[in-house]
Amino acid sequence: MSKPQRITEDQLDLMHIIECDSNASQRQIARKTGLSIGKVNYCLKGLVDIGFIKIENFTKSTQKINYTYVLTRKGLLEKAIITKKFILKKKQEFDKLNSYI
Repeated sequence: MSKPQRITEDQLDLMHIIECDSNASQRQIARKTGLSIGKVNYCLKGLVDIGFIKIENFTKSTQKINYTYVLTRKGLLEKAIITKKFILKKKQEFDKLNSYI
C-alpha cells in the first residue's frame, strides 16, 4: 500500500477549481483563490509531481499555446478522501462547540 500524499489546503483549493474549470489560466486560478500567480504555479507543479494533476497543451489559435489542467484518477480519489476528512473534522468541531452552548 502506498504512503498517502500530504497536500496543502491551497493545493486542495486548486484541485477544486481545476475540477470545475480545467481551462482556467494560472492568473484566473490566482484571482479565484487569492493566491499569487507564483504560489499557484508552485502548487500546480507540486500536484503534477505527485501525480494528482496533469498538464496538457492545446492551441486556441495558431499563435497562442495554452494549458489545460486535468485531475488524474489518483487526484480525484485523493481530493474526495481529503474533502470527506475535512467535512468530518468540521462536523466534530461543530458538535463540540454546540455541546458548550
